[in-house]
Amino acid sequence: MTMAVTLKDIAQRADVSLATVSRVLNYDKTLSVSEQTRKRVFTIAGELRYSKRKRQHIKALMRKNIAVIQWYSKIQEHDDLYYLAIRKGIEHQAQVCGFTTTSIFQNNLDQVGDDIDAIVAVGKFSPVQVQQLSRLSSQFVFVDDDHFAQGFSSVVTDFTFATNRVVDYFWRRGIRDIGMIYGKEWSTDQQVEIPNQRQQSFEQALQRHHAYHAEYVLAGDYTSQSGYLMMKRAIEMLGDRLPHAFFIANDPMAAGALKALQQADIAVPQRVKLFSFNNTTLAEYVYPEISSVNVETELMGKTAIDLLVSRFQDDRQAAQRIELGTTLVERESTK
Repeated sequence: MTMAVTLKDIAQRADVSLATVSRVLNYDKTLSVSEQTRKRVFTIAGELRYSKRKRQHIKALMRKNIAVIQWYSKIQEHDDLYYLAIRKGIEHQAQVCGFTTTSIFQNNLDQVGDDIDAIVAVGKFSPVQVQQLSRLSSQFVFVDDDHFAQGFSSVVTDFTFATNRVVDYFWRRGIRDIGMIYGKEWSTDQQVEIPNQRQQSFEQALQRHHAYHAEYVLAGDYTSQSGYLMMKRAIEMLGDRLPHAFFIANDPMAAGALKALQQADIAVPQRVKLFSFNNTTLAEYVYPEISSVNVETELMGKTAIDLLVSRFQDDRQAAQRIELGTTLVERESTK
């Protein structure tokens, strides 16, 4: 009796993931793979006589309900487009895969229904919350929070490399006095303060240059108003010693900091250069436009769904940690 050909058989022959095979065979145009890989998958599927009917059967089996648990409230999400973009990436890829999604804000686990098949947890979560989540479903992925060491799949950004590149960007231009404005955060249950990887990486990078000054670093709360107030404080406190460059932890804070500099008649970029993080549309909607680290937010969300697809197809698959890279987008605020 001939054994039925599975997606796993094709994936092994093509040396790609199960999720890639599934998306190629379903003609997913959003999948970023080479044309050579696509042809290889189709060729192997043909050689193994993997039929259209079987693909449709697999797709029918893959209909799942995903709970997207966002640690932000709806209002916070719309004020900080970073997490909104991640959620949009999740929802788009879920639709491509035939999944339905249910959005739950501010980590309100009471809203998680009994009919969910998996969870995508977006944001920062305390150890207590991680355990609560693990009791709700055996299938879930963290996005923007690294719990791989605890055995959970995680999709994160390489903050350290990105921050080092920003510091090097200023350093190569002869700027030695570099400040930072970042945000402090707590888990929604107030159990733990979230370590700020951008601030930690910034401090380490400047210490390697023997150029770190604690008085140049100010902590706010990731809002535009906070960026405004922190830059005003720096201007008043430092006077002529105000750094010639600032790395700011997100775009809303950078927009607020820019407003404070403009009100004080401090020219950007002539006197102070600004480099932000996340590269949301806000960075382009101010004048001068703000240079920013581009984070693949939508790809983070799509990747989380791809990890779930792989787990649905093979629940013995081990947890994975996927770290996405970044790029620097230079605009008027640093030229």
